[in-house]
Amino acid sequence: MNTAASSLRDASAAVLAGRLLGGDRGALAHAITRAEHGGECAIALLERLHAHTGRAWRIGVTGPPGAGKSTLTGALVRELRAASATVGVIAVDPTSPFTHGAILGDRVRMSGVSNDSGVYIRSMATRGAVGGLSRAAGDAADLVDAAGFDYVVVETAGVGQTELDIADAADTTLLVLVPEGGDFVQALKAGIMEIADLYVLNKSDRPGAHEALLAVRSMLIAGHPAGGGWRREIHPAVATESRGVAEVAAAIASHRRFLTESGELARRRGAHLARRVRRLVEGMLEPQLWDEVRTRELNSGVDDLLHGRLSPHRLAERIVASFRAGVAAPATRR
Repeated sequence: MNTAASSLRDASAAVLAGRLLGGDRGALAHAITRAEHGGECAIALLERLHAHTGRAWRIGVTGPPGAGKSTLTGALVRELRAASATVGVIAVDPTSPFTHGAILGDRVRMSGVSNDSGVYIRSMATRGAVGGLSRAAGDAADLVDAAGFDYVVVETAGVGQTELDIADAADTTLLVLVPEGGDFVQALKAGIMEIADLYVLNKSDRPGAHEALLAVRSMLIAGHPAGGGWRREIHPAVATESRGVAEVAAAIASHRRFLTESGELARRRGAHLARRVRRLVEGMLEPQLWDEVRTRELNSGVDDLLHGRLSPHRLAERIVASFRAGVAAPATRR
């Protein structure tokens, strides 16, 4: 029965993969939905298509809410399309912790490119991911890559201090800032500045833009490695008017040349894949770790924690030891 189910799953994956590789947009949409749902069907499809990935250039777009990420993404897509490149966009919107829904309104904000036959836009919810990306966003980017698009743009839901995983989904990461409200100062403090390859000061026609540019440029000069390497820069832009977007596209092309010619691209992509596998392994093990036994151990230990009879570290050690004993037991019986 399992063999029959596996054969049927593989046959379904083969048919869907063939349609996707043949340029069927409906198949791409179906494949991304399958990736979002996860499970063995998704794994079979992604495994079949993995050899066809790695050709697209992946651009990550992140920044605080309200920075104009979607507007900038739309303007950047138009710039790339002007050079006859095809572009897939994975736009990740936050999931409400109360309703568990998401607005998924990026098609509205990118209405100028959403009907272009050379552009594919897919909105996704974060589904509780704390890093600004849906757990399925990396899989979706792989599928768009395999479908033959020249660029894959991944736009995050909006950053916070822990939302740094966009850097592991992109070859070039853009951090979008705005001059007012202290957002650029907050980003300087949060460590987010360290993940980006390029910086864009959007809405640079507003008061405070000059001061923001000077502040970020000073930080970038101070942080530039003495041994050379990629020199990060900030580019002023007004995305609503497409001002400065051509310069951003040129900077992306320059970064691509640097990574390719220096050999850094292979090292970077390898590191990204290794971290991605680590997260997948952790996600697969988590349900086994927090089974009924370990959950009961945690809940029963809370009273000891509250009354100081046990420390969080010691309780964590006990739970891990219990998990290891459970893993070792079947091997001992064999």
